[in-house]
Amino acid sequence: MKNRNNVFTVTMVTFAFALALTVQAAPSPDGTPSPNNVHADRTPPVPRVRPTPAPRSNSSPPPDLAANEAISADGEPSSGDSASAVDKMPVITVHSTDNVTRGETGSFVLEMKPALMLAGMYVKFSVSGTAVAGVDYVALVSPAYIGHSGYGVIQIKTLPDRRSSSRRQAYSVVITLEDAAGYSVGIPSSATMWIKP
Repeated sequence: MKNRNNVFTVTMVTFAFALALTVQAAPSPDGTPSPNNVHADRTPPVPRVRPTPAPRSNSSPPPDLAANEAISADGEPSSGDSASAVDKMPVITVHSTDNVTRGETGSFVLEMKPALMLAGMYVKFSVSGTAVAGVDYVALVSPAYIGHSGYGVIQIKTLPDRRSSSRRQAYSVVITLEDAAGYSVGIPSSATMWIKP
């Protein structure tokens, strides 16, 4: 029984020794020597080194970025720039409904695209033309309000002509939109209405 145990122990030690030699001689799956493998000439294995990419400049985006992407100050791509922020502002235009006969009320319509869903917008404007405020129409006060529908109205309430009856003629009222924070002025930026005698 003692001889059998000794034979078994010797066999296991021999097997373990042979297995250890086989494992050390086998390369790793990627072809590099395994960490336990020592070459016969005692030369250590050469480590693999990946090339370091060159630092990117913030002055121009790398070629693999999409054309509409830009590099932010921290060097990361961003999806928009200051131009796109301006593009998202609502654009205001003005239109005259038609000419008006003296004694009636005419309208200028302000349109905002895109409309602000939860709020309105105050829009500055100036008034010019041959008609005189307080003489030909009730004086207007800027700014005008555009509701969340995207539309606003500037009403022109005409007044009776106090001039001499021999000089009956049409007078113009011109509304011109002015720039302000929160919106941009589109085309047409002005509109004309005639007050007919």
